[in-house]
Amino acid sequence: MPTVLLNNTTYRYERAGSGPPLLLLHGFTGSAANWQPHVGVLAQQRTVITVDLLGHGTTDAPGDAARYAMPSAAADLIALVDTISKPPFDLLGYSMGGRLALYLALHHSTAVRSLLLESASPGLRTEAERTARRAKDNALAHRIERDGIPAFVDFWESLPLWESQSQLPPAAQSQLRQQRLQNRPQGLAHSLRGMGTGVQPALWERLNTVQQPTLLITGQHDAKFITIADEMAAKIPQAQRVTIAGAGHTTHLEQPEAFQQAVVNFLERWQ
Repeated sequence: MPTVLLNNTTYRYERAGSGPPLLLLHGFTGSAANWQPHVGVLAQQRTVITVDLLGHGTTDAPGDAARYAMPSAAADLIALVDTISKPPFDLLGYSMGGRLALYLALHHSTAVRSLLLESASPGLRTEAERTARRAKDNALAHRIERDGIPAFVDFWESLPLWESQSQLPPAAQSQLRQQRLQNRPQGLAHSLRGMGTGVQPALWERLNTVQQPTLLITGQHDAKFITIADEMAAKIPQAQRVTIAGAGHTTHLEQPEAFQQAVVNFLERWQ
């Protein structure tokens, strides 16, 4: 993968296709590799840019947790697209990457042409919820640093959120596990401390100011995020909703063809 130096941090990214840029943001424990099955299809319409986010994959994992905060991470991504393509760009984010994508679209609105959010949220509404979540994320960050990545991945893969991934073919499950194991303790721990749900700015009250056409994607078996997406759709002026049958939280992995079709149909309107 090529690299680029952004704000004194080395990022690794991939670029494919031609046309308007489309930036893809992975979730926590993920990497640019998670999008690889979709790049060939999406690159028929767009210049597809996939990137390892801060502390993930082979992008740098800075030692200061504050470096991972959304304002810094969003500024890095604006600089990335400026360097290898040109805004405005379409923006697709999954889970943690979706939270970051929403923040970026709100704070750099002229750079983002359309917004696609998969299994994402605007954060937690109340300070009490955020305080409790920060405590959990800090405890998990300490656990990662203390026990190491293999033990953490064992724990992470046992969470109910990923139950629907048990239906994936064994080869796909193994590939996903190997990708998760390539992360580093400091990177994941600081990502939780700097960009976790408990520390991110709550964006619920700003949803009515989202200027971009927005697609909200959820999986049929992901009840929590279906509720969140429905509430978001009621507030975002140009929101569209898609729920993908037979999928849980990770629709792009569990039902890749249906996910691709939803994304392609949406993007075709902004060719």
